[in-house]
Amino acid sequence: MRLGIVGLGRMGSNMSTRLERAGHEVVGYDRDPEVSQVRGIAELVERLGDVPRAVWTMVPSGDPTEATIAEVADHLTEGDVVVDGGNSNYHDSIRRGEQLAARGIGFVDAGVSGGVWGLEEGYCLMVGGTAEHVAVVQPVFDALSPSEGGFAHVGPIGAGHFTKMVHNGIEYGLMHAYAEGYELLAAADLDIDVDAAVDAWRHGSVVRSWLLDLLVLALEGDPGLASIAGRAHDSGEGRWTVNEAVRLGVPLPVISAALFARFSSRQVDSPAMKVVAALRKQFGGHTVETVEQRPREAGGEARVREG
Repeated sequence: MRLGIVGLGRMGSNMSTRLERAGHEVVGYDRDPEVSQVRGIAELVERLGDVPRAVWTMVPSGDPTEATIAEVADHLTEGDVVVDGGNSNYHDSIRRGEQLAARGIGFVDAGVSGGVWGLEEGYCLMVGGTAEHVAVVQPVFDALSPSEGGFAHVGPIGAGHFTKMVHNGIEYGLMHAYAEGYELLAAADLDIDVDAAVDAWRHGSVVRSWLLDLLVLALEGDPGLASIAGRAHDSGEGRWTVNEAVRLGVPLPVISAALFARFSSRQVDSPAMKVVAALRKQFGGHTVETVEQRPREAGGEARVREG
């Protein structure tokens, strides 16, 4: 089929390439004229031909997605379909679906996982929308997902991005469990070959996974991860996952702890730990370490700074 893609960044461009390899025609638009195939969204829609036309947006969540979908919709007509493949909040997806439905335009929210590896490995796709609108884009989903599976029509509009939100929350917990295990191995006074131990886990172990494969790949390129600062940002999905858990009364201790660990990694001096240190001095007379006295032996200063 012929598909319009708005947003030709790392994900969008690789998805376009995978679709073209499968025999589909892609008309791509990006703000960068060097990679864009058309001058604007109006030209993109014009080149898609007859209804039903399908336009896939692959831009950052929030305002960029809001503005992009609004502009795309202005050039579509009844029977066309918009697919949002970004990491949008599912509440926004439900609202956008209702707004487009009032104009006769279909909407599909597609949670996409696979990152830069998706071009060769395929993408995991978690899709929300009506059966009718999903069917319009099904050839695209079939081409993007791995041949052995990876596609699921998980429910109505909003369900796709809700599922991707939970997926990313699980990702937080898995990554942090590996991170804690790595740090404990490195801290042991047994002269453990940590990189070799982690590599061994990839074969026959119950904790083997693609994330573990990627950790070994990172260690091969940078032993001990010496060039990487111990700070990790969150892109929003983890917060949304925890917020939904609170709303629904579902306990998520692992995912919540992984999210808060990312917050602490970005603190130079934790205000909370300052309070703890001050209270220990007040009730127990414990010594308080000043900023100037922070450990500066190998790894010490970095450990304080990085949380």
